[in-house]
Amino acid sequence: MDPGLGFAITAAFVWGFYIYVLKRSFSGYSPAVLTVLINAFAIAWYLPVTLTRTDVSRHIFAEFGTSEVGVLALTVVTTAAAFVLFLYAIGAGDVSYVTPINKIVPLFVLPLEILLLGQVLTPLQVLGVVVATAAVYVANYDPGGFFKPFAKAAHSRPAQLALLSAMCYAVSDLGKRVALQELAIPESLWVPLLLFGVLLVLLPSAVRNPPANVRPDLPKFALGGAIVAVGEHVTTLAFVILPASIASPVINTQAIVAVVLGGILLGERHFLIRLLAAVLAVVGVTLIAL
Repeated sequence: MDPGLGFAITAAFVWGFYIYVLKRSFSGYSPAVLTVLINAFAIAWYLPVTLTRTDVSRHIFAEFGTSEVGVLALTVVTTAAAFVLFLYAIGAGDVSYVTPINKIVPLFVLPLEILLLGQVLTPLQVLGVVVATAAVYVANYDPGGFFKPFAKAAHSRPAQLALLSAMCYAVSDLGKRVALQELAIPESLWVPLLLFGVLLVLLPSAVRNPPANVRPDLPKFALGGAIVAVGEHVTTLAFVILPASIASPVINTQAIVAVVLGGILLGERHFLIRLLAAVLAVVGVTLIAL
C-alpha cells in the first residue's frame, strides 16, 4: 500500500471516532470553548514531536515569507470556520444525518484544484460528482414524496451548516496541500502552527462566553486533545505525499465510522438510510479521486 494512502485511511478512522466523541461527551460547551480547550491539549501532546524533529527558530524566523504566512492564515481561518460550523450542525441534527452531507468536501476540492492548480477532470470524476450528489439526496430522504428531500435540504439548518462547513474544509484541504508540498513547510511544524492558529482565531469568542466549570471534564478534554493531535499528524503526513484530490476523499470516509457509531451507540433514527448515504458519499468521492 502507498504510505500516503495508509496515513489517509488511518486519519479517516481517527476523525470518525473523534466525531462520535464530540457528540457523546461535549454537548454542554460552545464550539469556540470546545475547540480552544481541545486544541490547547492537542498542542501540549504534540509539542515534544515538534521540539525533537524541527528547528523551530530557524523555520519560523528565517524561512517564512509572505506566501507561507498567507497560506497558513487562510488555512487556519477556514479550518476554524469549518469546525465550528460542523459543531453547530451536529448540535442541531443527528450525527448520522449531518456527517454524510458534511463529508462531501472533495466535491469542492476538485474544482479548486482545477482552477488554481491545473487539475484535469476525468469522466470517472464526473460520475463521482453525480454519485456524491445522490448521497446528499439520500441523507435527506424521508418517505413522503420524491421532491420532499430537496425541500428539506433547502430549509434544514443542519444541512445548510454542514454544506457550508464542507466548503470551508475544501479550502483548508487545498491550503494544506500547498503548504506541505509547494511550500514544503515541515509537517512537525505545520501541525502545532495550525492548531495554535485556530485556537487564536476562536479565543476571543471563548473568552466572551466562558464555561462555568471545566475542571470535572479536563480528562475528557485531554483525551480529545490526544485524538486531535494524532488525527492532525496522520492527516498532515497524508497531505505531504498525496494530492488533495486523493487525500481528501480517503480521509472523508470518516463519515462511515461516524455514521456506524452514531447509529449503533447513540441510537439515532433512520440509521440504515444514513448509512446508505455515507456509502454513496464514499463511492462518489472515491470515483472523484481515481
